[in-house]
Amino acid sequence: MNRLKVIGYWTATAIIAFELILGGIMALVHGRNMLIGEPLVEVMQHLGYPIYLLTILGVCKPLAGIILLVPGLPRLKEWAYAGSFVSLLGALVSDALRGNEVYAIFALGFTILTLASWALRPQNRILGTLPTWPTLLFTTSKRITE
Repeated sequence: MNRLKVIGYWTATAIIAFELILGGIMALVHGRNMLIGEPLVEVMQHLGYPIYLLTILGVCKPLAGIILLVPGLPRLKEWAYAGSFVSLLGALVSDALRGNEVYAIFALGFTILTLASWALRPQNRILGTLPTWPTLLFTTSKRITE
């Protein structure tokens, strides 16, 4: 893995892990959005989400952030990336639809960083191999013709 790819991977991963861990803690203690914004309870109410969602996010986000940083655990890493992506994409869409442009821009940036971290991860953090499109289109493991 070349040096630039390693730097890109660890930069994106560190930022995402920090966001997940800090965001989860803020959700658990009902702190402020991005430390200086509105209280998260008000944000959730404005977006129309139940307040108990903060507890769910407060437990899951820090766990995902830690999993992204520790070595091994490739299957859990895939789940952490997926959870981070879905959470951030949901925040992006919710904020955009409710007119919270600043929060939507931050959510878009973190969503892109999540994808960058996933795409740049080293081989030892990948679960299996990804098939190429021609392989997906023209081969099957077993055809049922009967």
